[in-house]
Amino acid sequence: MLITKIILGLLGLGIVVFIHELGHFLAARLVGIDVEAFSIGWGNPILKKKVGEVEYRLGMFPIGGYCKMKGENEFQEAYEKVEQEIPQVTGTYYGVSPIRRIIVSFAGPLFNLLFAILVLAVIWGVGFEIHTLDNRIVLASDVNPGDWYPADEAGLMTGDRIVRIGNKAVTNFRDIQEAVTSYPEKDLAVTVERDAAILEFTVRPDLDKTTGAGKIGVYYWADPVIGAVVPESPAAIAGIEVGDRIRTVNGQAIPYTAAMFGLLRDQPPVLTVEYERQGGIKTTDIVLSYTDGQMADIGMAYQTIQYRTPSYSPLGALVQGAREAWKTFVISLKSLALLFRGIDLTQAVSGPIRITYMVGDVAAEGFGQSIGAGLSSTANFLALISIALCIMNLLPLPVLDGGMILLFIVEIIKGHPLRPKAIYAFQTVGVVLIFGLMIFAVFGDILFLVRR
Repeated sequence: MLITKIILGLLGLGIVVFIHELGHFLAARLVGIDVEAFSIGWGNPILKKKVGEVEYRLGMFPIGGYCKMKGENEFQEAYEKVEQEIPQVTGTYYGVSPIRRIIVSFAGPLFNLLFAILVLAVIWGVGFEIHTLDNRIVLASDVNPGDWYPADEAGLMTGDRIVRIGNKAVTNFRDIQEAVTSYPEKDLAVTVERDAAILEFTVRPDLDKTTGAGKIGVYYWADPVIGAVVPESPAAIAGIEVGDRIRTVNGQAIPYTAAMFGLLRDQPPVLTVEYERQGGIKTTDIVLSYTDGQMADIGMAYQTIQYRTPSYSPLGALVQGAREAWKTFVISLKSLALLFRGIDLTQAVSGPIRITYMVGDVAAEGFGQSIGAGLSSTANFLALISIALCIMNLLPLPVLDGGMILLFIVEIIKGHPLRPKAIYAFQTVGVVLIFGLMIFAVFGDILFLVRR
């Protein structure tokens, strides 16, 4: 299963990187820069074919890739020769105007954004199933006695149904998550339905320093009715079946599924489960095992709310795709800003290993449900990664596309080409920064996999 996830993850990242480099490639050809090589993946090429003046390659390591433009590193050669200017040769990277180089640098991130819009447009055009839960809530403090959360501070209660947050109507728990996670430490007006009465509250989400998201301390309310059982799992061995309704566990009433969290936190070796099946009451024991202090996997899931989005026309789908891409773009920028507010960077910053795993995990879980669900969930996640890659590359840091754009804007302002020494120093700083960030991210990735 792990190998399958890795393969799916590498394929997904390969697509996103291909789109990014394709943007650089097409822009370079458009503005008159010769391209020497176009590669998907790094390392020695395992496949290569020259078409015209361009050599197309498939690298040994499928994460990453590059578009090698003629004269791209001439600044380094000029620096080593202690020259004051980079040679202006027709067809080379530094042989064209800085405006054209800006176009090339911007094209990669732009293609990632356009790819995300197109993918999301296709998804909304076809329509897709959403699995979520009710907008009725359970206070986390009722599951974890002694803890206190923003929801408690505001006066919310278990059983409340959240119907509006801010100016947005709420119909399911996914809506609650989207509204809360984007606004840590911001006051939110929350409207709830309680015993047929409509009440207004103000909730200020805490900043979760492990994820950078806002949290108010609520779980979804889900009736404890079994929706799926994993074959050969502890639940399956104990005889639990789809449709069973859990009544008590170890003598404790289970009115909602979140009540199980507190029981499992104490890591009991056996769960004595009383459940209802076709009007009759049955009892069974589920034997659990634990690894490195992790919560046991019982092997059962509860019923969720499922609904299918309407299919949009081609134009409507494109508009909706653009809206979703923009919303993701804005949320990603907000998340980037949160990196400077004391969150745990080892968990919040993902490197190539973790991203590969996450892409593969999302794909494997989706395809485990159906081909349609697999394609939809994978495409959604690739769109998210593509937008994240767009934003990351536009940061004004040396080596990244945004850093190069900044460099060329300075060249335009100065009115003459920058000296090789200045470009070399700028790029050297970038290499050190990116290398340090990669080490940090990979270290975080390793911790992530160990925790799995």
